[in-house]
Amino acid sequence: MEIFVQSFKSTFSLLFLAGLCFGTLALVVKRTQIIPAMERGRKEFLTSLALMIINLAILAPFFALPSGAIREFLGMSERFAGFWANVPELLTLLGAFLVYDFVIYVRHRLEHSPMLWRIHATHHADTALSWLTVQRKHPLSKLLSVCVDLSLLLLLGFPQWSIGAAGVGIAFWGFFVHCDVPWTLGIFGRVFLSPAAHRLHHIRDEALMGTNFGNTLTLWDKMFGTYCDPKPYIGCETGIEEGTRSIGGELLRPFEKRYWTRKPAKPEEESEAVA
Repeated sequence: MEIFVQSFKSTFSLLFLAGLCFGTLALVVKRTQIIPAMERGRKEFLTSLALMIINLAILAPFFALPSGAIREFLGMSERFAGFWANVPELLTLLGAFLVYDFVIYVRHRLEHSPMLWRIHATHHADTALSWLTVQRKHPLSKLLSVCVDLSLLLLLGFPQWSIGAAGVGIAFWGFFVHCDVPWTLGIFGRVFLSPAAHRLHHIRDEALMGTNFGNTLTLWDKMFGTYCDPKPYIGCETGIEEGTRSIGGELLRPFEKRYWTRKPAKPEEESEAVA
């Protein structure tokens, strides 16, 4: 029982800190339009909140079982510990950040494949993006990220402190890029994924949805040809063909027959769209 209490405490601490930071940002940016904006996105925000509580508070202890098994299996990677002990801490942190961000890019891109789209569609269903949209994930999608995202870091034997520090930065940026702000970040947007660039990834157009898979850096999208300049698409419409749903509908979404036959845009089609 104690583990569930701890999960709830951690979840609400994260919710409080993120809400304080990004809620304040929304208030500063939208000012007199904040109330209409909150009303437009109220139902979807509540769905995201419910999914966050389910994933991070209720199911987290169960997710820890497969995650722990993977950590134990990769425990042999501790033989690399001596290597990282001789690397300057700043370089170790940078390495952990780059590896972490790269794995997220790969996992996210795979979630747009026909096999995994059914568990990822929930994340794209928001028609009114908000900072909490980052937590709008089906439990199966959350389980996938829990099992995959740290795998390469563990295999390479990165110290726990570097994984934790990199994770904090990546999590913070995940909240930020989902904010409903039209920011491209100027010259910094060439290196860091901006809210405008990530909004383009959530665009209602499924071909353009196959771009800007990164979480924090534009590096991976540019390296693998999936980056698209967001400037022509500022304020674009977001969502998916199947539409947004309440919590019950989102939990049942992956099990519908349509997702076993639906085929998102193929990589070659995505490339043509970007060109």
